[in-house]
Amino acid sequence: MNEADADGWQVSEEEVDHIPFSHTRYPEKEMLKRSQEFYELLNKRRSVRFISNEQVPMEVIDNVIKAAGTAPSGAHTEPWTFVVVKDPDVKHKIREIVEEEEEINYLKRMGPQWVSDLKKLRTKWIKEYLDTAPVLILIFKRVHGFAANGKKKIHYYNEISVSIACGILLAALQMTKTVPKELASIYLPTL
Repeated sequence: MNEADADGWQVSEEEVDHIPFSHTRYPEKEMLKRSQEFYELLNKRRSVRFISNEQVPMEVIDNVIKAAGTAPSGAHTEPWTFVVVKDPDVKHKIREIVEEEEEINYLKRMGPQWVSDLKKLRTKWIKEYLDTAPVLILIFKRVHGFAANGKKKIHYYNEISVSIACGILLAALQMTKTVPKELASIYLPTL
């Protein structure tokens, strides 16, 4: 046993390819223009519960997931797994599971003030859109993984890292104009 193992540190035997940083600094006028356009695009984002059943090209889904996968993560552990679901029976089973958990949230976990605040939004634990959406993107948070040698590998800052990935996913969906009309619903369970 080496000193690092004795101290409880995980030893990584994985070789991770280094991608050099490449940066182009825009002139101030271009920075302002780009930042304003990006803000205006994201400012149009809304949370909706009325979803179209129109199909979304899988290449679009693949690209927005790849974009979300660029999120920063603690020690570059990338503690997320994205799962795309298109099968209607599987989507319905997911809906049943989500609604069961959401009902518990509304009745026990959230508290009366939170439930009251949601009333004006006319939202509840029934999630019909999980059947309607042509694609569901499930995002699983992984609290640990395994190194190439089979040793358990801690995923640092897993919750915040996955949250950032979700934000990037939403921004990417907004860029493709799949939101809100053809939104792939997001649900975040833990692995």
